[in-house]
Amino acid sequence: MSVPLPEALGAEVFDSHCHLDIMVGERKASSGDPVALAAQAAGASVDRILDEARSVGVTRLVTIGYDLRSSEWGAEIARDHEGVYAGVAIHPNEAHAATPEVLDQIEALARLPHVRAVGETGLDFFRDWASKDDQHASFRAHIEIAKRTGKALVIHDRDAHDAVLEVLSSQGAPDVVVFHSYSGDAEMAKRCVEAGYHLSFSGPVTYKNAAYLREAAKVAPAELILVETDAPYLPPTPHRGKPNAPYLIPLTLRCLAEVKGMAPEALAEIINVNGPRVFGDW
Repeated sequence: MSVPLPEALGAEVFDSHCHLDIMVGERKASSGDPVALAAQAAGASVDRILDEARSVGVTRLVTIGYDLRSSEWGAEIARDHEGVYAGVAIHPNEAHAATPEVLDQIEALARLPHVRAVGETGLDFFRDWASKDDQHASFRAHIEIAKRTGKALVIHDRDAHDAVLEVLSSQGAPDVVVFHSYSGDAEMAKRCVEAGYHLSFSGPVTYKNAAYLREAAKVAPAELILVETDAPYLPPTPHRGKPNAPYLIPLTLRCLAEVKGMAPEALAEIINVNGPRVFGDW
């Protein structure tokens, strides 16, 4: 545990997006990833992460894949741990690796009962680690995998809002779409709400300079809101710069509840109902 446990919630909730493999050191962090290095130095295990999360009311979590290895690992962990579910995909930054053979393996993983999402996939125009052509092709392929398997589509959208929405419109979105770590403004939120997409808010909604995210949260009905950590990244205030973990969900949720003019327990209960509608019965 890197920072103190927050006050426990008075209702259960879940973390819709985290990266357990990075937190426990299954993927060795590079020297250029200080947050991941710090998280791994804490020596956490999956069981410890779950115990700490449950102690504050976070009873379930979804661990998200970003390449074939992390997807396979997440599927295995979800199979073996109660309350853990998996998402599988090739991240847009790794889109050059989304060959037909790899995508076939991702689809096979997506069909497993404990895998509940295809993601994170989407477009990232902030980094140029993969060409836009490769990203678009991979994104469209993942959309079709989500449709064929009936699993939620979890989207990574960084500096690509209009392009992501255009692909969803032209390709035809699957039944359930989640914008992970939602980063758009209120106008984009309105477009997402009109389409029935879910917005998952993470630590940045608590940041002083992110009023646009709080305005977006005001636009979204509670029935389309999820809460996440993206752990070990994007910790909420006052823990910026430190590794994130599912047990910090209460800080983000309390911020969202204040924005929505709701009691935290009331918002937690709605989000907990949203969970099975997005990811299938728990």
